[in-house]
Amino acid sequence: MMSCLPKIKITPHARATRLRLRVEPHQIRLTVPKHCTQRQIQDFLQQSEQWMIEAWHKQQVQQGLLKRELPNQIALFNLAEPLNIRYQTQKHSFILDLKQHCLFISDRQPTAYLKAFVIAYAKQMLPAYLQMVSNETGLPFKQCAIRQPKTRWGSCSAQQHIMLNSALVLFPEQIVRYVSVHELAHTQYFDHSAKFWAEVQRHDAHYLHHRKQLKTTPLPWWWYE
Repeated sequence: MMSCLPKIKITPHARATRLRLRVEPHQIRLTVPKHCTQRQIQDFLQQSEQWMIEAWHKQQVQQGLLKRELPNQIALFNLAEPLNIRYQTQKHSFILDLKQHCLFISDRQPTAYLKAFVIAYAKQMLPAYLQMVSNETGLPFKQCAIRQPKTRWGSCSAQQHIMLNSALVLFPEQIVRYVSVHELAHTQYFDHSAKFWAEVQRHDAHYLHHRKQLKTTPLPWWWYE
């Protein structure tokens, strides 16, 4: 799943009024106003990083540069080994058989049913995992919702209601823990201040590495279908 973005070509334009990203088949182009500062450019690229990863990934798929084959295995955050996947004719959309360490997917709509399994698995596993991290860190929350937002891995409201992206189960466990710690820290600091990041670091000493790994690992093509 790991994929690196190409070098971003930055083009100053005298008539440009705002920063504008364009994902092309072989490069990413950023058009910037003539008097835009380097700090403004870096902040914009950082905020747009997840969008760029997804857009670049889609572009590669459309150009035929990435294979669109469905996987025969799927790694999940809380399992020691990947599940084997079998596509077959069956009544149910998906069947998880942990004794055989196998996931059976209906061949009627295999792409949709594979994603449906991930969402169902996330709804079952992520709230309990968040509660475990909450107990470990001493950072309480009130509710947990599992959704499929396009641009966020998680969120925390002023009422301490936490949302986690269901696709997190496709990442290694340390990444899921980082996102959980990040959102739980927001129950104490509702911003990204120095105190907030200090709280995150207190519970995840390698959070910078985990954050970078999260941002540079695109989801598989079938998740976007």
